[in-house]
Amino acid sequence: MRNQIESYSTGFWKLLPQLVAAILFVVVAWFIIRVVQWVVPKTLQRAHVRRALRDVVVMLLTVGLWLFVILIAITIVLPTVTPGKALAALGVGGVAIGFAFKDVFENFLAGILLLIREPFEVHDFIECEGIDGQVEDITIRDTHIRQTDGQLVVAPNAMFFKNPVTIRTSGSLRRTTIICGVAYGEDVDAARDVIEAAVRKVDSVRDDVRDVQIFAQEFADSSINFEITWWTGSKPVDIRRSRDKVVAAVKRALDDAGIEIPFPYRTMTFKEPLRMISEAEEDKT
Repeated sequence: MRNQIESYSTGFWKLLPQLVAAILFVVVAWFIIRVVQWVVPKTLQRAHVRRALRDVVVMLLTVGLWLFVILIAITIVLPTVTPGKALAALGVGGVAIGFAFKDVFENFLAGILLLIREPFEVHDFIECEGIDGQVEDITIRDTHIRQTDGQLVVAPNAMFFKNPVTIRTSGSLRRTTIICGVAYGEDVDAARDVIEAAVRKVDSVRDDVRDVQIFAQEFADSSINFEITWWTGSKPVDIRRSRDKVVAAVKRALDDAGIEIPFPYRTMTFKEPLRMISEAEEDKT
């Protein structure tokens, strides 16, 4: 045991100069990498490269530089180990780590691809796998979404990479639809004209960009149903606000025109005749 300790001690003192040199090299490299992390984003920003892509470039550049520094530091401490051998050893270890942290690396790579492709941006309203809200942040690993009820959802990037994503604010306008019924006794053409005029007067209806469309849709149980379609702002609150105004305007216009918006009618039939009881007979019983 004593000989073994002395052997370790002798080996440590022999390696001490190389260890000091390697530490000094790593410290200098750290300063250089810090400068690169400050200079590269500024340069890319002046070149009008979008923020997400700048973050990816800086991250990949940082990882590559640190890998290079680690390989050189290993060869300084152990001159017999060439960079090729060290890289091969790191590769074998990387495979084992990759299997152990498969989901983590999957989200990591998905995050890089999302940031490069940028199918949606911060402040976009999206929907994916039941998650519906506004994007607050996109990181390498996950995406932060603020739902319309105020709750924050932190979802892994792999979910957005592997599943369909609905980007509700990809354009400035969205189409929305409501159904309105009029009684069977009303004139369909006249009702359509009244509804169309009412919808066009609503300030949130963008009929200057896309035309209002109103179609008689079906013979419902108690009414002729009209499908009313128009274009408005793409944000969820724009949709709700515009629907509120259109419903109020259509109701007011139909009332002013004397056109009935029916409630459901029910006709009841009985197999046997019903005996009617007057109030006097009811009092006697």
